[in-house]
Amino acid sequence: MDKVWASALEAVADIPDDASLAVGGFGLSGIPATLIRALYDHGVTGLKVVSNNCGTDGHGLGVLLAAGRIARVTGSYVGENKEFARQYLAGELEVELVPQGTLAERLRAGGAGIPAFYTPAGVGTQVATGGLPWRYAPDGTVSVASPPKETRDFAGRPYLLEHGITTDYALVRAWRGDHHGNLVFRKAAANFNPSAAMAGRVTIAEVEELVEPGELDPDTVHLPGVFVQRVVALSPRQAAEKEIEKRTVL
Repeated sequence: MDKVWASALEAVADIPDDASLAVGGFGLSGIPATLIRALYDHGVTGLKVVSNNCGTDGHGLGVLLAAGRIARVTGSYVGENKEFARQYLAGELEVELVPQGTLAERLRAGGAGIPAFYTPAGVGTQVATGGLPWRYAPDGTVSVASPPKETRDFAGRPYLLEHGITTDYALVRAWRGDHHGNLVFRKAAANFNPSAAMAGRVTIAEVEELVEPGELDPDTVHLPGVFVQRVVALSPRQAAEKEIEKRTVL
């Protein structure tokens, strides 16, 4: 099956308002920037996003956030995005903060068909006992708080029950991909892209280099095409566009 679509805009055109969306990448590294821009042009709103972070001001998911298109974020990092913090504290955005390793495993578990698992991460904190503010009211009080989580002892050590995550769609970026959706990730793009791709019921991958079927050595494939439904080949200009969060001059 040839899964290549003509453009990013066509590939995201059926994503509806209020859809849930897993997005790969780490900071601005390895993010599906072209698909995110296409989603912005599509005009969809009310998105429930699962991603390590929400981009930065003006880049990545930060573009959708600034336009008021995101209703809820499940992630592990808020920094580098002042608008994210402003919306959260003003009660305009619901945020579920998750330990980073737990978030990665929840995505992977959801994609593997595992509904829940036990982890020691978060034991003894509000991650376990509940009460973390998911949404603030305009007056600064907490209107929605995290619930307590089930705990269980294994070999005398307490663990928390965490649920796997699946989403309606997933947007990811890969270094190489073929027409069947087999993907190879490079360097920082390996962060969260494979697990996000597994979690999406419909996964859309933008690839820097599109190759013909059979050209990828099976031993080099990081994610098999069974997890990918749509592939978008980037132009050389799009593939070269890689933003940097902070430039340091010595």
